[in-house]
Amino acid sequence: MDFIQALFLSIIGLFGFGGTVAQPATTEVPSVEISRSELSVNSTTTINMESTRQNNPEANKKVQTVASDDSVMKEVKTVSDEISINEATMLVAGGCFWCVEADLEKLSGVISVVSGYTGGDSENPTYDNYSKDGHREVVEVTYNPNVVSYEEILIYAMKHMDPTDDDGSFGDRGDYYSPAFYYETDEEKNIIENLISDVNDNGPYDKPLAIDIEKKSAFWPAEDYHQDYYKGTLSKLKYKYYRNASGRDKYIEKYWGNDTDASLYWRNKNNNKHSNTDWQNFVKPSETELKSSLTDIQYKVTQKNSTEKSFDNEYWDNKNDGIYVDIVSGEPLFSSTHKFDSGTGWPSFTRPIDYNFVTEHDDYLLLQPRTEIRSAIADSHLGHVFNDAPVELGGVRYCMNSASLRFVAKENMEAEGYGDFLYLFE
Repeated sequence: MDFIQALFLSIIGLFGFGGTVAQPATTEVPSVEISRSELSVNSTTTINMESTRQNNPEANKKVQTVASDDSVMKEVKTVSDEISINEATMLVAGGCFWCVEADLEKLSGVISVVSGYTGGDSENPTYDNYSKDGHREVVEVTYNPNVVSYEEILIYAMKHMDPTDDDGSFGDRGDYYSPAFYYETDEEKNIIENLISDVNDNGPYDKPLAIDIEKKSAFWPAEDYHQDYYKGTLSKLKYKYYRNASGRDKYIEKYWGNDTDASLYWRNKNNNKHSNTDWQNFVKPSETELKSSLTDIQYKVTQKNSTEKSFDNEYWDNKNDGIYVDIVSGEPLFSSTHKFDSGTGWPSFTRPIDYNFVTEHDDYLLLQPRTEIRSAIADSHLGHVFNDAPVELGGVRYCMNSASLRFVAKENMEAEGYGDFLYLFE
């Protein structure tokens, strides 16, 4: 074992996050909405979620690290203006807290999300009794208001739930699964009221919003096995089955399509941004054409999932203002406003320009599972995403290959057809 461990660590140190072969786990699921309780009825099935949940506090422990087996974080600093450490907390209810937690943890500026209960008459509620005592499933969001605002989190949460259902959420029925936004101050209450009014007047829903507006009360964290359920070694596949079968993602796609970020399109003066662009009409060239148009390392990285050398690539220390686009298609991917020096020797970002511009895939090439990042249109291999960035930057590090990217300087963006993204620098 000592030799194997030493060999593995040597490989990690030499190649960093390593090349990947995308092997996403797939599971056929029924189209009918399904609830967590229904999944737990039959204790003999392999999808019995309630009775077979892993109870491993260490596996589910919410820790933001500054180092991992894949890299060593050194002297982390932002390339643009330094972001001061600042924290605030809020509560959000949007149905099953597994799903709400999983979605909100992807939002840049969110430091941590904890599943739990609130609103009932009893103290220290448990999963067995919280609904009987009047509690509701919620998540507590800790965030950096210098990066993401209270309202932006509400918008993002709303887009990832059914905000029109006052008696549950998808296959899970009962008030304890119904949507609610919580406030502490009159200002926050006004933000909620104005947001609901705005969405009712301009939004895509067929029915008015049924989000309860509640005064924030005591929050009780749920049991350890509920935390980060979507990441658990044993629970990850069960979570995917439950989420797919619940109908949540189909509902989100129906009303929002790919517009699932923390903004409302009718508020944006560029309502038609990202349309009629060359990269949206991209048709992938043949292998022969790609080999002739790309350098050897660009071809190996984007098409064969290889990894370039750390500290020996074009953009790892680029500090200029601009955006990074796919080397193959030209589709926009990352911005210098989200770039930071991770000390790893690869270009590192806290988030993509838009989460819909990239796709995630499970990668099992190394002993430790990782999440591969690919471009949404060209399907180029870009790199991996890790949960080891500083908490004040959101805790997420998109570790990319320079060979997959082309940098477009801010002063050239308009001329090259990327003027719609100049808002990033306002």
